[in-house]
Amino acid sequence: MLITSNIIQVKAILNSFSMSSSKNYMASFTSLCMFLLLLSFTTTTHAQSGLSTNFYDSRCPNFNTIVQSVTRNAIANDQRMGALLLRLHFHDCFVGGCDASVLVDIQGGEKQSVHNVGSLQGFDVIDFIKQQVEATCPGVVSCSDIVALAAKESVVALGGPSWNLEFGRRDSILTPSAGAADTNLPFGSDNVRDLVSLFSRKGAHTLGQARCLRFRDRAYNERNILPAYAQFLQSICPLNGGDNNLGPLDVRSPNVFNNDYFVGLTNFEGLLHSDQVLFTGRGGQTDRTVQLYAINEGAFFNDFAAAMLKMSRLGVQTGNRGTIKSNCRALR
Repeated sequence: MLITSNIIQVKAILNSFSMSSSKNYMASFTSLCMFLLLLSFTTTTHAQSGLSTNFYDSRCPNFNTIVQSVTRNAIANDQRMGALLLRLHFHDCFVGGCDASVLVDIQGGEKQSVHNVGSLQGFDVIDFIKQQVEATCPGVVSCSDIVALAAKESVVALGGPSWNLEFGRRDSILTPSAGAADTNLPFGSDNVRDLVSLFSRKGAHTLGQARCLRFRDRAYNERNILPAYAQFLQSICPLNGGDNNLGPLDVRSPNVFNNDYFVGLTNFEGLLHSDQVLFTGRGGQTDRTVQLYAINEGAFFNDFAAAMLKMSRLGVQTGNRGTIKSNCRALR
């Protein structure tokens, strides 16, 4: 049941992050949910040495307020931004750890991964937060801590749970790799076994959209899909052309962080193949967990928050390791 729940949580997260269009903003939440759910039941990860919830209380007391204000304003101006910032955190942590390497502008870097190019966004918001923080507390707050807190504030702003996020991460000085991102991030076509393998190597969706190119085969060729839903997808995604047309991962409440994604799965309304494999209706490995989250939003929220906390600890650098960058896009 632990691995099962982990897979589901991870998949929810993954869906949100495997999109390749800037408009696939809520996909980050669905994917993240699945990743987080998967992660929340993996090997227990205790607080890393150097991380604490009060790390900036005296170092930069306005840090939380600045991030919350900028994040909420960004979401108010563009509702996609909440999922984009969550996706950014996931793509950062899942490739080499939560070290802000995904922000670096460099040839062959993580931004150029097949999972990220043309779709990963939110960099301008992180830049603005960094500018505000540097003006108040120069040389104190890392880019990786900013990314982590912006993701948390995004979830809360969209109606999701909160968690006791720890701080003290430092930024990587290693050259980021698109190849590493290609290898360590999931695809929408992954099955349960693929997801288990991918997430188990780390110790361990509720919002979003995906391109027609990603769900065309499901809309026309798969049988584990509600007929009316298949027709709906076909109206969005023709057999030929329209590759960039978007379909919602959650048809009920695409812009709200809740458990409707799981309700859809139990009705065979999973947008991607890798979504619907989480619920077969025949006692599959993850069926019970999907059903639990579909009827108990509180259970999903609790597990999601626990998984987010675990994800935020992946591969962190603290103490004298890494650095505190003044420019999040710079290598050093």
